[in-house]
Amino acid sequence: MSEFSDCFLLVFGQLAVGGLAALAVPPFAVLERGFYKSSAAVFLACALLFVAGKATLIARAGGAPPARLVEIACWAAFVLATAAYTAALWSDSGPRRARTFATALFVGVGALVASAATHRLGPALSPVTILYPLSFLTGALTLGAVATGMLLGHWYLIDLGLSIVPLRRMFHYFVGVLVAHVAVMAATIVVMATGPGASAVASLWNDHALLLLARVVFGPVAALALGFMIDRTLRIPQTMAATGLFYIAILAVMVGELLGRLILFRTSLPL
Repeated sequence: MSEFSDCFLLVFGQLAVGGLAALAVPPFAVLERGFYKSSAAVFLACALLFVAGKATLIARAGGAPPARLVEIACWAAFVLATAAYTAALWSDSGPRRARTFATALFVGVGALVASAATHRLGPALSPVTILYPLSFLTGALTLGAVATGMLLGHWYLIDLGLSIVPLRRMFHYFVGVLVAHVAVMAATIVVMATGPGASAVASLWNDHALLLLARVVFGPVAALALGFMIDRTLRIPQTMAATGLFYIAILAVMVGELLGRLILFRTSLPL
């Protein structure tokens, strides 16, 4: 099984889980259900692409270790749960929508934990057992937040009388999870430098320092700078300008995560 392809495919899975989580940020009673229908369909498509890619890699390799099979089973369950939630959005049953959403989100987090376990360095009973899934999860939340912010911005073209509050709330959520992701990455480097990942951290500093610099500058630093600009446009308020900036922020976050997956491939560090 190609480790290179497997690392980069993870971005699709993270976007699906993080996007689903971000749908809980804007108030459901304020937005029309059409926003949730279209957004959930986008994230379901990302999850399907991820599972299809993983299945293709396993088929080409002629099999996979048990941990990999457990991982793809978890992601397949996430696809089914997300499909159930997407279908529930077409019904008028509020409790059904709530149950299917909570189930899909719970299964999605479990799938991220399963993926983190396949890349983990060091023993199971160590700090890395928490840091790997936490890094994957905060990265997923950041991807989902910026993508949902862009999708929500477009909804203002449809609902012209929509309050600025949902978009402002999504922006604050995006900045919060981005800062949390940076903190987790920093903690991961510090903890692993003094633990079982010391050799991987040494390799990162000695052989991939420029890659790490690019991952930070073109990822979270650029995204935070764009976040400042989004904040200024929302104060006007100018939703279309903010949406355009969310577009650019998606590129910054995506580039950062792709560079992080390259670091994962080269050093096994979840950055």
